[in-house]
Amino acid sequence: MDLHGIDLNLLVAFDALICERNVTRAGVRIGRTQPAMSAALARLRLLLKDELFVRSASGLQPTPRALELAAPLGEALAAIQRTLDFTQAFDPLASTLRLTLGLSDHPAFVVLPPLLERLALVAPGVTLRVRAFTAREDALALLDAGEVDAAIGVLGGSTPRIPTLPLFEERFVCVARKDHPLAKNKSLSLDAFLSGRHLLVSPEGDGVGHVDVRLAQLGRKRDIAVALPQMYAAPAIVAGGDLLATLMAGVVRASGLAGALAVLPPPPELDLAPVPFVLHWHRRNDAHPAQRWLRGQVAQVCAAFGR
Repeated sequence: MDLHGIDLNLLVAFDALICERNVTRAGVRIGRTQPAMSAALARLRLLLKDELFVRSASGLQPTPRALELAAPLGEALAAIQRTLDFTQAFDPLASTLRLTLGLSDHPAFVVLPPLLERLALVAPGVTLRVRAFTAREDALALLDAGEVDAAIGVLGGSTPRIPTLPLFEERFVCVARKDHPLAKNKSLSLDAFLSGRHLLVSPEGDGVGHVDVRLAQLGRKRDIAVALPQMYAAPAIVAGGDLLATLMAGVVRASGLAGALAVLPPPPELDLAPVPFVLHWHRRNDAHPAQRWLRGQVAQVCAAFGR
C-alpha cells in the first residue's frame, strides 16, 4: 500500500469509526456529517483494499484487517497530536517530553547538577538526555543535525544560523599542591611560574593552551611535563605531585580538591582573559516553546553562578 500523499483526515475518520462502531456517532466525534463519514469510509476501503467495517445487529464490526491497523494508526495519530501540542504550547508540569542537551566537559560538571535539580521540581516528567562534545564544531554539527536541542560550550566565531546566549565566565587560576615550594607565595612572578614543571589541559589535543599562546607573545616558554585532555583529572594529579597547572577556577571548585591545593592568581604578565561559556541553539528552533523553555531554565541556573 502506498501511503504517499494520504489524506490525514481519512486516518482520523478511521480512528473514530474504530472507537464508535457507528458512522453517525463517529461523525459527531470528529465534527463531520454522516455523508462525509460514509464517503471517507468508501475512500478508506478503496485505499486499503478491505471492507474494514461490516454491518451487524450491534453496529459496525471491524474486519481483521481493520483490527490489525487500529493500534498502530491510533498510536501514530496520538504521536502527531502530541507533536502539534509540543510546538504550540508547553506545560512543564504535565509534560513527558525528552529534551537533549549537548555539553562540553566543564558545563557537565557545573551546570548539569543544578539544572537537573531544578527540572525535578518544575518539570518532573521531562527527561533530559545529554550528548557530549569537545570542539565547538562538534556542537554545531549536532545542532545542524537536530540531534540536540541546545548546547553549552565555549564561545566561538559568529554563525548566523546558531544564536548564542552568554551564560557565565571562568577566570584562570594557578594551582599547586598545598606544600609546594611556590605555594608559600601569595602571588607568582613570571620567573617563578616558569621555574616549575607544568601540566597542560588541552581538551582538543592540540598541545597548546591559552598560557602558551601568551608566553609565545612574550618570547617565553614553559616546561610542560604532562598534557592531557581531561580537565577534571588535573586537580588530583597536581594535588599528588610537583606539577603546576593553570585551570579554570570552576574546575578547582567542582573537583572537591580545593582544600588540597594552593590557588594563586596567574602572573600579571599573562593577562589571561576569562573563558566565556554560552548556550548555542539552532535558529530554526527560536520559537519552539519547549526548547525556549529549556533555554530559560539553563539561563536561570547559570545566573546563580555570579551571585
